[in-house]
Amino acid sequence: MQLSFLRPLYDRPGPWCSVYLDASADTEDAHPALDLRWRALREQLQRYGADATSINAIERVVRGHDPMPGDYGIAVFASHGRVALSEYLSAPPVRDLAAYAPLPHVMPLLAQRGEQVAWVRVIADRTGADAMAVSAGGVPRRAHVTGREDFQLHRVKPGGWSQSRYQRAAMEAWHYNAGDVAAATVELAEKVGADVVVVAGDVRATGVIAAQMPERWQDVMVRTDAGKRAGGADQTRLDDLTVQTIAEVADQRISVTLDRFGMQEDVGAGLDAVVSALQRNQVDTMILVDDPSATGELWIGPEPTEIATDPRQLTALSVTDPAKVRADAALVRALVGTDAELTVLGAEEAPELTDGVGAVLRYVDAATPGRDGG
Repeated sequence: MQLSFLRPLYDRPGPWCSVYLDASADTEDAHPALDLRWRALREQLQRYGADATSINAIERVVRGHDPMPGDYGIAVFASHGRVALSEYLSAPPVRDLAAYAPLPHVMPLLAQRGEQVAWVRVIADRTGADAMAVSAGGVPRRAHVTGREDFQLHRVKPGGWSQSRYQRAAMEAWHYNAGDVAAATVELAEKVGADVVVVAGDVRATGVIAAQMPERWQDVMVRTDAGKRAGGADQTRLDDLTVQTIAEVADQRISVTLDRFGMQEDVGAGLDAVVSALQRNQVDTMILVDDPSATGELWIGPEPTEIATDPRQLTALSVTDPAKVRADAALVRALVGTDAELTVLGAEEAPELTDGVGAVLRYVDAATPGRDGG
């Protein structure tokens, strides 16, 4: 999981207000219920000593956000009277939560987001296509492509002196329209950095489109005859296939990370080893088992790599006033600050992982904990 979207949370000092709220709007009393839930969280923040300007800034987001259909949640992070990040959650949080601490409490957000996969889906017929793309950060883009050719798009029945001419005209029209769709699909895929491209709809149209896609995108393409462009068409089968394809890509990415971790022969395993690697900008990807009940803490200084299990380590680095914070908050800040990635696993998915944390390292040297002589 790339964490660059969290940078605004570390561009300014804390303390931080972090709020997770069930904002579901699927019942008649949804608005009063949201008001009650928010007031409870607001009172918590006040008891923690949060500043009124930050609380008010969060309230404006909570009360002013655009409602979504069905069950969902929102996460909001603010400091010094300004909201730095607000995110929709695809499902309500496990519980409403308010925190006030030196670092933002981002772990519930990251655990719910999971492995992010950028994707493009195209539903095509012989006249054009409707396309949707979603970036790894969840930003949707849409496109409607109308082919340049509309002459004789249905091949004629056999018979008649002009049969071959009309057949050629139909095939040429399909070819030109498919070229327009392929070009628009590539443009969307490049914009979002797609990991998978689903091309759906009319079987002949998808075949011609696929043939005109560059090899780089053919390698990540999935073709299906599910889905139709017609208004009101049932897209359930296509939706299921899209979700399944995205999940398979995410699972494959996690498997690759775990394989890389397993090849390190115990290097980078456990909290002490991961903290040491983060201090040295050595982590490529951190693996963390999600544990909502975790209460572990670490010490930090002003810089992302100023992280330690013992405050004396930071004092030796001339950090004058180390702060004690949630371990997961400190680890994530260090990852963001060193352009490292994160893989979050559920307890049932994780291998036997010392302290529930490990790291795939960018390099290994004699000073790396766990290496012979280190």
